Amino acid sequence: MIKLNADLLKGKILQSLLIFAFPIFISNVFQQLYNTVDTMIVGNFLGDESLAAIGACSAIFELLVGFAIGISSGLGIVTARSYGSGDKELLKRSVAGSIIIGVIVTTVIMILSTMFLSPLLRLLNTPEDIMEEAYSYISVVTLLVGVMFAYNLCAGLLRAIGNSIMPLVFLIISSVLNIVLDLAFITQFHMGIRGAAVATVISQCVSAIFCIFYIIKKCPMLLPQRRHFHVEKELYIELIGQGLSSGFMVSIVSMGTVILQTAINGLGYLVIAGHVSARKLNSFCIMPLTTMALAISTFVSQNKGANQGERIRKAVKYATIFSICWGALISLILLFAAPILVKVLSGSSESVVINNGSAYLRINSPFYMILGMLFTFRYSLQGIGKKFVPLISSIIELGGKIIFVAIFIPILNYMGVILCEPIIWCFMCAQLAYSFYHNDYIRSFKAKNNTSLKQRDLQI
Repeated sequence: MIKLNADLLKGKILQSLLIFAFPIFISNVFQQLYNTVDTMIVGNFLGDESLAAIGACSAIFELLVGFAIGISSGLGIVTARSYGSGDKELLKRSVAGSIIIGVIVTTVIMILSTMFLSPLLRLLNTPEDIMEEAYSYISVVTLLVGVMFAYNLCAGLLRAIGNSIMPLVFLIISSVLNIVLDLAFITQFHMGIRGAAVATVISQCVSAIFCIFYIIKKCPMLLPQRRHFHVEKELYIELIGQGLSSGFMVSIVSMGTVILQTAINGLGYLVIAGHVSARKLNSFCIMPLTTMALAISTFVSQNKGANQGERIRKAVKYATIFSICWGALISLILLFAAPILVKVLSGSSESVVINNGSAYLRINSPFYMILGMLFTFRYSLQGIGKKFVPLISSIIELGGKIIFVAIFIPILNYMGVILCEPIIWCFMCAQLAYSFYHNDYIRSFKAKNNTSLKQRDLQI
């Protein structure tokens, strides 16, 4: 019988991380296919203007949906910590609290998106010739953000107990469905760009339903009873604090992306089309880094619950080495393959689209190793319960993007957009690395390790 739960508390650290991370990586690939398939089909069947419409509203998508997903990630961290402590009652109470908080937050997001979506698109300087299409796409996605939150919360709960395989299985099924529905709605039913959004939401709904039924049938430890929904002040403060911290961290980053998008939207629809294609490819290229960071998050949370700080230090070291190796490899690949990949994804033969997209990938990729370390330190700090420090890094990113939009992009045009994030990543990584290695909990285990080594040397 296949063991679905990875042993993150006692198994070999690197082996456990890779076993746990691999299904997450495949899941992220298929998750990314939701939007990438939309991009490819829209670009090839509906043209550059429709592709630009998706790009023009992508920052709003990341802001609203990312906030909900960030909260589910934060709630999963508390659940993983409860699981690591071995307290089954606390685990069930954590799940119950996550459900209540999740319902409230997604309801608020859906109401706000309905009220302010159109004004926000205009605030972002979205070109009038793609405004209607951009609104028709993003309005469907944000109105039904609860569906996406439901899947991410359920998948996060399964991963919190070490099961990263079943969320992958359900996601593969729904991703295949998404491709079929995309082609049907756009090419057969002629629903235009709205058809791509409807296909995405239906597919996400299917994956959420599969996840819920699996938890009911196979994971009784995650099923709270009525008594577990009783509000306990200390637990709910921790859940809300960790959830909102993660949610605001993602939304602040996305807010910076929204501000950056205003500058991009002013450069014309061909530049937008090239940028959105490069960003989609960029998402695939950094996926191994985000995957390792998600694995580290659960690993650190469980081991913090079990008070095994030395395992946390070693895991972060392995993840850092992984980031450096992947950054070097993908930089070499994109140096040669970037123009071909941009052309295939965008379906465009315009030189502005291909050249700008290629330049974005080639210049960004050497900094992926910095980005990977940034992710590792950020998620590790969240895993040990630090809520405010990761937020500071997000504020640094927001401030940096405001400076670039106000000063550098008007001078450098699209080159300013390309240079913006890599430069900011360096400052963020330095702040997070310092915060992690100077954290009292992490330093205490370094001191214990040094004491043990000295005692062993004296015995020798």
